[in-house]
Amino acid sequence: MTTHDAVEVITAKRDRAELSDSQIDWVIAAYTRGDVADEQMSALSMAILLNGMAPREIARWTAAMIASGERMDFSSLSRPTADKHSTGGVGDKITLPLAPLVAACGVAVPQLSGRGLGHTGGTLDKLESIPGWRATLSNEEMLEQLESVGAVICAAGDGLAPADKKLYALRDVTGTVEAIPLIASSIMSKKIAEGTGALVLDVKVGSGAFMKDLARARELAETMVGLGKDAGVHTVALLTDMETPLGLTAGNAVEVAESVEVLAGGGPADVVELTLALAREMLRGAGVTDVDPADRLADGSAMDAWKAMVRAQGGDPDAPLPQARESHVVTAEASGTLTRLDAMSVGLAAWRLGAGRARKEDPVQAGAGVVWHARPGDEVREGEPLFTLLTDEPERFDRALASLEGGYDISADGSSYTPQELVIDRIG
Repeated sequence: MTTHDAVEVITAKRDRAELSDSQIDWVIAAYTRGDVADEQMSALSMAILLNGMAPREIARWTAAMIASGERMDFSSLSRPTADKHSTGGVGDKITLPLAPLVAACGVAVPQLSGRGLGHTGGTLDKLESIPGWRATLSNEEMLEQLESVGAVICAAGDGLAPADKKLYALRDVTGTVEAIPLIASSIMSKKIAEGTGALVLDVKVGSGAFMKDLARARELAETMVGLGKDAGVHTVALLTDMETPLGLTAGNAVEVAESVEVLAGGGPADVVELTLALAREMLRGAGVTDVDPADRLADGSAMDAWKAMVRAQGGDPDAPLPQARESHVVTAEASGTLTRLDAMSVGLAAWRLGAGRARKEDPVQAGAGVVWHARPGDEVREGEPLFTLLTDEPERFDRALASLEGGYDISADGSSYTPQELVIDRIG
């Protein structure tokens, strides 16, 4: 590999030049080894945020991050593989019912997931509210479970794209999280290294999402789909609405309970709709077109796959889920139609109740969260419950209540309510 100088690479991007393949390969490898200092990579990240990257640069940057670690290989499995990645939202428990549902349709789902930070929940935190369940598996255990059960949701090992792990932590503290080339390469380096055959991206748009406006969400989705296709992975993206939180719960155990309702053939209509939309995309990407996932929810086989998946990772799917010690009910101050429920307000409330964390090392409460008793378009009556707040620490209620203030509207006649499409667009 050609040796470069960190300052040379930084100044090239500062001056809006395109980085060469060898510059990109060198800087990622040298940063992973520790030869490029954090302050130098911070400067380069800021230059990328301000000046952007050409598609060729983003593709090479992603490839260099993949090359910094191992690549998983699922070619020994007896069935095709498909995975889903969500850019994160409020009440977004879709991975939980989706992985076993797709497995019940004959496609293996290697779902490497993360923990929550800030107002967006983490899939691993939710699952860890199930007694006994463990997030950490070896590659051998993961392969074995994919063959026997068909689905695994676990933490990504340290061997996958280690450059991304270092860079992700750095972006978080240097104001460069929003750089689309860095977001896209971060997500796609891990997903491509993971070795899945097909990938469906759920790119959220709206107040509770990372991407607040449609144009930037679309740019991110198109960039990621291009990276996936270039790497030979069948990749599509759905742009989905996150103005309103998904379902009726935000938290950890409460979201597991709601996911189980979906697997039992019930659950909130929006959660079912998005789960089925993503399942159909995953199946199509894996070449399975003769199975309707709605049938697998109805006949109980998705629930069977869920229980097998939880048991395989040490969990007891039939054990009672943890419950918060304290609850506080917010009642509707007027009768009418709930016309707006702001996802960010609900996400902040759940976080402040203890369902999320401010720093990676913070603990989370399994039972904490928010349950809302109506969705936009529903009729509400004055004095009836609108939200139930849950926490083990009652001193948290005041700040959670503050985050809900102004986060919803009730209209006497409902004339201001316009239903939102959940799936806004499909890219790929």
